[in-house]
Amino acid sequence: MNSGFSIIDPPTSIPDRIRLRLGVSACLLGQPVRYDGGHKRDSFVADLLAAHFDLLPLCPEVAIGLGVPRRPIRLVDTAAGVRVRGVHDPALDVTDALDGEAARLVGAAPDLCGYVLKKNSPSCGMQRVKTYTEAGMPNGRASGAYAASLMARVPLLPVEEEGRLNDPALRENFIERVFAYARWQALMAGEVTGAALIDFHSRHKYQLLAHNQAAYRRLGPLVARAGRRPGADLLQEYGRGFMTALARPACIGNHVNVLQHLAGYLKDRLDEGDKTELQAAIDDFHARRAPLLVPITLLRHHLRRNPQPWAMQQTYLNPDPREQVLRNHA
Repeated sequence: MNSGFSIIDPPTSIPDRIRLRLGVSACLLGQPVRYDGGHKRDSFVADLLAAHFDLLPLCPEVAIGLGVPRRPIRLVDTAAGVRVRGVHDPALDVTDALDGEAARLVGAAPDLCGYVLKKNSPSCGMQRVKTYTEAGMPNGRASGAYAASLMARVPLLPVEEEGRLNDPALRENFIERVFAYARWQALMAGEVTGAALIDFHSRHKYQLLAHNQAAYRRLGPLVARAGRRPGADLLQEYGRGFMTALARPACIGNHVNVLQHLAGYLKDRLDEGDKTELQAAIDDFHARRAPLLVPITLLRHHLRRNPQPWAMQQTYLNPDPREQVLRNHA
């Protein structure tokens, strides 16, 4: 009897010795780079994320030469679109400079697996940053100029704001997407074969189903068309669909469906007592009396004793150990 998982790591796994790299708004790490010379240190980012990732501190406003301290800037709705202008000096327009800084970063740090931005910033805010009319009146909401440029240039990159990371579900989803994106990047690092894409898709089946069942079904035909050597357009379409599916937080109902499917691999292997215990764990999770880790741990225990190779390779059951620690903390 096999006493544990004995699967050769596929080329898309992430070696333990490699620390993934995240971009982070420098003020969230306590660096005094804000317009007033202060910072906005965030303990989750500066302490917990720093313990598990290599963090690249970035302040686009300082990078383009605005200095510290500096006159404040804001988003302004104009006939030419949203621009970033000085609050007290409307002649100051740094929109193009911030776009250029995003372009520079994409070229200089292609290994980024995620980015944590400062909320409400006219440069770094991911969404819902206040915009103003040219007369100075509040007028709506938009993304910060640097953040918008970054997300347009690297649309698959997992991006979040530190404010949204206070929501446990959004925090867990961000961590999950960072590691999934790293696996996708690992696959794309070489010449991708059809067999490698099929393996990637197969191992992520239940993770995708937990997030978006319709998206999983849409990705299937792409994999079927891959052939021996998938083209760049097909891989781009798959990657976009894969990361978009994971961006929708997994709901309890989808989790329960996935857990029941995985339990089905064991239905002829467990005695009645073990079946009852496993079903009770799933029911407790469904009723929010227990965390997801409880039925997951039981499934993994039974699969160690009753190996089912295909199920054992599922990323849903076997996330990267570092991912598991961070998601449980969330």
